[in-house]
Amino acid sequence: MKTIIAACSQNLSGSRASVQTALRTLLAAPWPSQRDVRSWLQLLSVLQWVLSFLLLGTVSLLLLIYLVFTSFWPISALYLAWIIFDWDTPEKGGRRLPCLRRWPVWKHFRDYFPVKLVKTHDLSPSHNYIIGSHPHGILCVGAFCNFITGSTGFGEMFPGIRPFLTTLAGNFRLPVFREYLMSGGLCPVTRRAIGYLLSKNGTGNAVAIVIGGAAESLSCRPGVTTLILKNRKGFVRMALQHGAYLVPSFSFGENDLFRQVVFEEGSWMRSIQQRFQKMMGFAPCVFYGRGLTSVRSRGFLPYARPITTVVGEPLAVPKIEDPSCETVDMYHNMYVRSLLKLFNENKTKYGLSETDELHIL
Repeated sequence: MKTIIAACSQNLSGSRASVQTALRTLLAAPWPSQRDVRSWLQLLSVLQWVLSFLLLGTVSLLLLIYLVFTSFWPISALYLAWIIFDWDTPEKGGRRLPCLRRWPVWKHFRDYFPVKLVKTHDLSPSHNYIIGSHPHGILCVGAFCNFITGSTGFGEMFPGIRPFLTTLAGNFRLPVFREYLMSGGLCPVTRRAIGYLLSKNGTGNAVAIVIGGAAESLSCRPGVTTLILKNRKGFVRMALQHGAYLVPSFSFGENDLFRQVVFEEGSWMRSIQQRFQKMMGFAPCVFYGRGLTSVRSRGFLPYARPITTVVGEPLAVPKIEDPSCETVDMYHNMYVRSLLKLFNENKTKYGLSETDELHIL
């Protein structure tokens, strides 16, 4: 018995020594610095944003379909009834939640790249505006961060102006994802939705439209600035019909966030991308960014490259209910000249060289 007790005492002593050694090792280990913690928070904020846009709608739809075949089927039934009842809300200004725009995670999202907003002229709350956002890039990071989140100070720079951002109407058919989009101030890129904001929602509304759309994302690559704009005139006609001022904006650095495999015009892969874009509304791009654990690995997260969105001078537009094609062309040309001026005056300030040009197709 004494032998057993002695052995147990030795084991307990050894265990205490092991625990003490482990604690000393833990305390001696270097703790993460504030800089490391900030980097992790920034990475996680970008991760949740990318996963939300790529997976939230699809996962929610699959989950609701799965629940139909379980005892929780009333959840799917009630949500379907809600969508039917709430079907037109996205076309009527949506359902903004200011608390989501002020969500602290967006500051970490901003600082990851970082994203910066530059104001060149005032926007009067007595008018409505259509802001042309260029370029599209892969995921429109600059447009989202500046016009949907409050992290870059849009509200302070442009007091009295309510920003909205348009996106594909099909996104508002996906369960849960539609609520997420509306809460931030996104609306469908349709005549009805834009017309509502410009005519039935008072003044001080600024509707940002990524003019180039999905077609422009196919030409997105670092070092090349190509915009699909020459035949995109619907936004000008909308501005004339509602008397909304046109405002050009350009996000320098947007095309540097991902690497894309660009297929040449006329190739069979390019043809497949264009056909898919016409049928589904978006283009299937072959791109990659950095991985989750290392900048050197490949993954689906954007590279940390600075983005500077410069908002240009508003172009006064008269209200003409049925503008002629000549009038639309005239104001479209004025907008293009204003955009080119904005680009050329700021390109050397934000990472481009004096010889870089803006190609408009």
